[in-house]
Amino acid sequence: MPTYEFRCRTCGDTFDLSRPMAESGAPAACPSGHDDTVKLLTTVGVTGREAEAAGPSGGGCCGGACGCGN
Repeated sequence: MPTYEFRCRTCGDTFDLSRPMAESGAPAACPSGHDDTVKLLTTVGVTGREAEAAGPSGGGCCGGACGCGN
């Protein structure tokens, strides 16, 4: 389940909520009970075996991806 980061406009605190993607735009109250919150734009981090295998393979000065012949 994705985690979304929110910021409370009343007290300035930031907090995370795990919720289904279908509910990503639903309002969220801050832990202090304030209702004036905004969802922050966050980036997605990729981890795991596929992320490790995604880079270029080979040797040379640049891993062989630039076509320099090394």
